[in-house]
Amino acid sequence: MQIGPHLLRNNLIVAPMAGVTDRPFRKLCKAMGAGMAVSEMISSNAQLWNTAKSRRRADHEGEVDPISVQIAGADPVAMAQAARYNADRGAQIIDINMGCPAKKVCNVSAGSALLQNEPLVGRILDAVVAAVDIPVTLKIRTGWNLQNRNAVRVAEIAQSAGIKALSIHGRTRACAFVGDVEYDTIADVKSRVGIPVIANGDIDSPEKAREVLRRTGADALMIGRAAQGRPWIFREIQHYLLFGCHLPAPKIAEIGDVLVQHLHELYALYGELGGVRVARKHIGWYVRGLEGATEFRQAMNKLETTQQQLAAVETYLAGLASCGDRLTYIEELAA
Repeated sequence: MQIGPHLLRNNLIVAPMAGVTDRPFRKLCKAMGAGMAVSEMISSNAQLWNTAKSRRRADHEGEVDPISVQIAGADPVAMAQAARYNADRGAQIIDINMGCPAKKVCNVSAGSALLQNEPLVGRILDAVVAAVDIPVTLKIRTGWNLQNRNAVRVAEIAQSAGIKALSIHGRTRACAFVGDVEYDTIADVKSRVGIPVIANGDIDSPEKAREVLRRTGADALMIGRAAQGRPWIFREIQHYLLFGCHLPAPKIAEIGDVLVQHLHELYALYGELGGVRVARKHIGWYVRGLEGATEFRQAMNKLETTQQQLAAVETYLAGLASCGDRLTYIEELAA
């Protein structure tokens, strides 16, 4: 999988997720097998660039190449400025957000709301591609709603503008994350354009990954929610695609090491108070589906210091390890 001059080590990419794909999460997923990770979106509103949140999102210290940064907005000039701003701060790929379904994004005509205005899509893509000398990619959905699907037309606009790769979440904006994924629409787009197409949506297992590649003909896969609390899914999928068999489930001791390292990275980035708060959701994802997870999460959410969190995680994992050296999921995982 190649994007401009960047040859990825595989075709597995971490989806951009606001509040999730911060630098610690991106670094971890890359270490666990992802070929690339796309950052949380950075607003094209220059007035927000000096906020603590934006400064964190533009900080790529220690991150493995290639560094892909997603920008969001609805004004071509502002989007071009945002692309240059992030390129100057280490971005090696600029990704344009035309796929976010969140109301607060769509209400300002950004994200997937742009799919309703194809001429504006073209102007934004032209402006951003012209603004930087690094590759520009695009993430979209299949359309605004089921009555207005236009992924093929937008893909053709993107190719004409010089976009180097196209990620498609196989649902409309109106569908959000509910309902069947339109893998056939992704396949249709792939058959119409020559740029790399990346399939996204409900890829949550090695078997599903292989099936989506088969059905869509996509060049790569983008994985989001399934990697939350399970960053090793990338190495599991890569192994399955290469050899047709499963890796053993990770040992609890390894998961403990991964989680503790993740927590320390979060504490370093967000500080004591912010780190504890951000860590809560990640810890919850790690233990999802495990014995006693609900009670553990309830207790975890009351802890206020990093040392309390670390001690609680150690105690919980030690309890799991007393029943065996590998994770055993209970019925809750399927809920």
